[in-house]
Amino acid sequence: MASEQIGYRGPTACAAAGITYRQLDYWARTGLVEPSVRPAHGSGTQRLYSFRDVVVLKIVKRFLDTGVSLQNIRTAVQHLRERGFQDLERMTLMSDGATVHECTSPDEVHALLQGGQGIFGIAVGVVWRDVESALSQLHGERVDTGETLVGHNPADELARRRNRAV
Repeated sequence: MASEQIGYRGPTACAAAGITYRQLDYWARTGLVEPSVRPAHGSGTQRLYSFRDVVVLKIVKRFLDTGVSLQNIRTAVQHLRERGFQDLERMTLMSDGATVHECTSPDEVHALLQGGQGIFGIAVGVVWRDVESALSQLHGERVDTGETLVGHNPADELARRRNRAV
């Protein structure tokens, strides 16, 4: 099934991105990373995140772990949003802790490194594959029918049986 036809509830997005539910909720309420499949509409509704949303959540987490301020992360996410999140898996995001740069070629990475200051990078393709691997073992939800899609976690026999009974 195509990834755009699958959504992930908050707890699943948290598990795949390595964040807490509190972080997820705060980032959604403040507009940092909002669920693109289904936002929450009042009490009791479930947000539904796309695969790309989960990749962005994990990127945000990695930036936070390396000390980039939330303000600079917001600027980077806004840039990605304006760009349409296209070609994420081919991009490297570089930061000196104060500024985040998008690099799509080795020459751009090299030019940043020539500045002589400490810089780190996030190869988004690696994050992409990490999220793919994590989500393949977790439950998703079909966007059109709401059917639960059971991941390939061999330890989750009960969920598989429950899904077959429906």
